[in-house]
Amino acid sequence: MVTHEAGADAHLATRIDRMHSRDKAGLIIFVAVLWCTMLFALVRVWPYISVPAIRFILATACALVLVFNTAAILAMLKHYREDKHFIYGLDLKHLDEMRRRRR
Repeated sequence: MVTHEAGADAHLATRIDRMHSRDKAGLIIFVAVLWCTMLFALVRVWPYISVPAIRFILATACALVLVFNTAAILAMLKHYREDKHFIYGLDLKHLDEMRRRRR
């Protein structure tokens, strides 16, 4: 019985690591797309802005959005890494229960 529990725990840990890796990859892709989108938009509108003060405000706003969103996502990744067994374990428990009920 102990062997079965150890195997189940190892399987759960593997599933948790897979979910965490997928979430991490998704968040990294999101941040990269966010940076590309914001910088692309800034570069595309830059020639049409003739007032230096507006250019400064736009560049500052763009920088703040990128910095704060990136920092928030990095903090979220850190939190997920620290508590991944609780967060993903609970998700997997509910997913498994939903699958059992469908059968």
